[in-house]
Amino acid sequence: MTLLAVERIKLFSTRSPWWCMALALGLMVGFAALISGSAENASSVAVPVTQFGFTFALAVILVLATLSVTTEYRFNTIKTTFQAVPSRTSALLAKTTVVAVVSGVLGLIAAFGSLGVAMLLQPDANLALNSEADWRQIAGTGLVTFFAAVVAVSVGILIRHTAGAVSVLLAYSLVAENLVQLIPRVGGDIHQWLPFNVANRFLTGNPDVAIAFEGPGQSTSTLTPWGALAYFAGFSVVMLIIAIVTAKKRDA
Repeated sequence: MTLLAVERIKLFSTRSPWWCMALALGLMVGFAALISGSAENASSVAVPVTQFGFTFALAVILVLATLSVTTEYRFNTIKTTFQAVPSRTSALLAKTTVVAVVSGVLGLIAAFGSLGVAMLLQPDANLALNSEADWRQIAGTGLVTFFAAVVAVSVGILIRHTAGAVSVLLAYSLVAENLVQLIPRVGGDIHQWLPFNVANRFLTGNPDVAIAFEGPGQSTSTLTPWGALAYFAGFSVVMLIIAIVTAKKRDA
C-alpha cells in the first residue's frame, strides 16, 4: 500500500496528468455535446453516437500513461525510485496499477459524462441503457482505458523517451493498425488480431443485433465481445511482463 500511495503522489504532483485528464474528458464530452446539439432530431442520437470522441480521448489517456514513466526517466528520478525500492518489479507494478486505475476511472467518467450531456441536449432521444451492448459501450470504456494504460506504461518502460514512446503509441493505435489492412491477401487476417482493433470489438461488438456505431471504429475481429476483452487484457499483461523483465536487465 505504501508503494501505491507513493506512486499516486508522484502522479498527481505534476501538471501534465491533470492537463491530460482535463483534455481527455473535454474531448469526449465535447464531441458528444457537439454531435447531440447539432442533431436534426432526437431519433438520430443513440447511445453509440454519444461515444464518438472515444478515440480522441483514448489517445490522450495513452499519452498520460506514457508520461507517468518517461518523465521519471527524463529527470532521472527513476534511479531514486529503484534505490528506495530494491524490487524493480514491485515499483513498476505499483506505478502501473495506479496509472491504470486512474485511466480506467477517467474513461468511465468520460463515457457517462458524454451520455449525460447528450441526455441534457436531447431529452427525447432514446439513450436508456436497455441492453448488455449498451452497458458495454458505456461502462466498458473504463475497462478498455484501464488495459490500454497498462500497454502505454509498458511501452514507456521499454522506450524510456517521451517523444519516442508517445510517437510509437499514437502512430500505432491511430494509423498503423488500419494500414495493415492494405497488405495484399493477409492484411485483413492480421488486422483481426491487432490489439486495439480487438478492444473495439468489445465496445462495439453485438453478436445478436447489427447496429450502426458512430463511436469507436467498428472492429473486424471475429471474437466474442468478452473474448475480445480477455484478449486485449492478455496482450497488456504480456507487454507489461516484457517491459519489467527488460527494466530489470538494464541500467536505470
